[in-house]
Order: sequence, then structure tokens, then C-alpha cells
Amino acid sequence: MSDSKISRRQFTIASSAFLLSPSLAFSKNQDFPTVRVNKAQRKFSDGLVEKTIERIKAKCADKEIAWLFENCFPNTLDTTVFHSQKDGVFDTFVITGDIHAMWLRDSTAQVWPYLEISKDSKPLQDLILGVINRQAACIIIDPYANAFNEKPEKSEWYSDHTDMKPELHERKWEIDSLCYHVRLSYNFWKKIGRKEQFNDQWLKSAKLIVDTFIEQQRLTSKGPYRFGRTTSWSTDTVPGNGYGNHTKPNGMIHSTFRPSDDATQYPFLVPSNLFAVKSLEQLAEIAIEIYKDISFSQKCTTLAKQVQKAIQQFAIVKHPEFGSIYAMEVDGFGNALFQDDANVPNLLGLPYLGVLKATDPLYINTRRFVLSSKNPYYFKGKVAEGIGSPHTLVNQIWPMSLIMRAMTSQSDAEILQQLKFLKNTHANTGFMHESFDKDDASKFTRKWFAWANTLFGELILKIEKERPHLLKQVL
Repeated sequence: MSDSKISRRQFTIASSAFLLSPSLAFSKNQDFPTVRVNKAQRKFSDGLVEKTIERIKAKCADKEIAWLFENCFPNTLDTTVFHSQKDGVFDTFVITGDIHAMWLRDSTAQVWPYLEISKDSKPLQDLILGVINRQAACIIIDPYANAFNEKPEKSEWYSDHTDMKPELHERKWEIDSLCYHVRLSYNFWKKIGRKEQFNDQWLKSAKLIVDTFIEQQRLTSKGPYRFGRTTSWSTDTVPGNGYGNHTKPNGMIHSTFRPSDDATQYPFLVPSNLFAVKSLEQLAEIAIEIYKDISFSQKCTTLAKQVQKAIQQFAIVKHPEFGSIYAMEVDGFGNALFQDDANVPNLLGLPYLGVLKATDPLYINTRRFVLSSKNPYYFKGKVAEGIGSPHTLVNQIWPMSLIMRAMTSQSDAEILQQLKFLKNTHANTGFMHESFDKDDASKFTRKWFAWANTLFGELILKIEKERPHLLKQVL
């Protein structure tokens, strides 16, 4: 995931002093300590969120899971949102947690669970509308950037070898950044019924998204985007003179970076291309239903079909043990990367994004692979087993991967096992982290990572809705 220079590679490892502080240490037989930000310091409060917390606490037989939900579910609203209104237009800037910058991906994921419950709260809807408005404005500034400053200022990455601007925190081209904006905008319309996000600014950003996707198919040229960084970390910069490793264009979209903010090995990042197909289909529907723009709708549909056809031809590969599966990355020459990464979009999370069904045979094969020792970033240890990421090197499991495994599972037993892992690896902090050591959960990265926190809340709400009997179990 996106990190600062220090937390990115040196890791924010929890110290024993932090873990054993009186405010956090607790006995299983005692009341859990208050670790949520106090009311006076919360960035945004909503009665519906508080009622949701109380409802889950009443239903959860496992009091530690209930406590984790109470801390994690509101974390984005408590600590990361800066919401305002000017001339009738809502604006919401959302930081990731310990980094004061807004990622298009994270900001969508952080408010997504509130969208699911916000039908009865206009203030909560307005906050989400503000996120959509801010994202559209950011994309117009630069559709290739992944992260933005709250106001124009030179970030720590301003010296990167790319076309940096004062408004940008970081300029790593990642397909999913644009897809997440479409996902939030589309579902705000479909789930809530509001359409005021679809203004002239939004349409301008949407057309930039499609044009950027087409540029990054690189069918006639490499396009305008290049990236380099002076660093000792190979995954933080880009080979091929800033364009990435050599590819044979085939209709898929090049993604210079993964959603982990690590450079791709092969620039055709398969989960992100599948996500792009879904986003283009949603854009086509918005274009025709909202803007009555037949030409733009057809452009989106044509591109979606082109990318989907290339995925079917180049991204499905034969694994010697698991049969036909999706590769994580390909290059168009026949080379493929057999791996998965904890960050979403990934192979594991494809059903979560609505890209395909969890019962799809191709997904089932792919899932078996990514949850096996054949995936080089699947780690088994003393405290848990799950997917990590090259972003945090080896032997680090991401809570996000445990959550996503549960979110895409068809098995009660599998879901309960992930909940047990999550319960036993928060290191007495009451929050989710970026990653933890497979043998010692007290060694973790990022103690303030709002996406993982809110995603845990989303999981519990999904269980309440679809498998409420699981909440009656003490893990």
C-alpha cells in the first residue's frame, strides 16, 4: 500500500513499549480499553454510524470482534476526512491515515462501507458526494497520478523523474486509481439514487479516464507517461527508461504500478485490466442514461470489449498443478507472473469488485493457486497464514488479504478461520495494520491504516447481512 519514505521500507514496527502501554494492554477477562478517538477529536460524526456500531455489538457473541468493529468501522470518519461545502458544492479530502495525502483508490475504499448504510443519512451521503467531487477534480489535474495533496505544495516525491505538479503527492500510474473513482460514482447513483455528481466536471474526468486507458494500450506509441525515482528500492522505480519492461501490445492496458504502489514486472496487470472492463461498462451506462451521450457510451463499450478479448487471449494461462488460471501479470510475449498480492484489485478479490462470480470455475482454480504455497507471497506462520506483498518483502501477512479471503469465501469454516486470525493478530491495538510478521504479530507495519480498518468493518456488516449465525460464535 501507499506509504511515506520511512514507513514504506523501514517499516513502522510496533515497539514493546507501545504494545504494553496501560491504555492498550488488557486481559481477556477485563473490559476492553477505549482506543477509539474521543468524540471531541473526531473529524466527522454521524448518528447512523453510531447506531450501526451498537447494533453489531449487541449481535456479536465474541466481544473482542465487537470491540474491533467499534474501533475499525468508524476509523475513516473519526480520523481521516476533511469535509466542507463551498457555494453548494461538497468537497471531501480523505487521507490514508499516517500519510497526509489522498489516494484515489484508498479514498473510495475507505468510504465504501458507509455507502452501503447511508440511505438514511443525508450528511453521510453528502460526505461521499464530496469524495466523488474531489476525485473528479484530481483526475482533471492529472489522470496518471495516484495520490494528491490537500492543496498545492511540493510533496516529498516532487523530485521524481516524471511530470510532477504541486497538487500531486505521487505520480504512479495505476489503472485501478481511475477504476475506483468510477466504482464510487456509479454505485452512489445505483445504491442511493443521487445523480448530482454527474456534472460537467465529472464528465470531463470520465473522458480523461477513457482517453488515458486508450493511451496506455500503447497500440501506436508508448504514450506520454514515464516515471523514475532516485532510490535503492527496485520496485519504487521503473525499468525500460521509465516505461516499464518491454511488451507486445495486444489490447490490454499497461499499468506501470500495482495497487501496492510497486512497479509491475510485466505491465499488463491482469486484475486491474479486469477491473477496467467493469468500469468501462459502468461508464457506458452512465454516458447513455445520464448524459444521453451515445458516442461516448459506444467508445466505452468498444474499449471494454477490446480489453476483455485481449484478457481472454493473453491473461489466462495453464498452471501445471491448478489448470487454467488468471496470471497476475503478462507481457504479450507469452511470459506470465504466477503470483498474487494482498492489495485490491488482486486475483483473490475479483468477485468482491463484481468482476466475476465466486463460483466461476476459472476463479476457483485461480483462488486455489493464490491460497497455496505455489504463490510465492502466501505465507504460513505461527500466528496466521495469508497473502502478503513484495511491498513489505517476505513473511509479512496483510490483514487485508485475510479480510478479502473471508469476503470472497463460500464457506462458514473458512470465514470463521479468517476472523480468528484477525482477532489474534491485531497485537492488542484494536486496529488492523498493513502487515504483520507471520510468526509474531507484534511486529507490524502501519498502526494507522484506515483502508484496512474500514474494510474489516465492511466484512462484519457483510457477515451480518449474509451469514448472521456466524456472529453468534465466540472464536
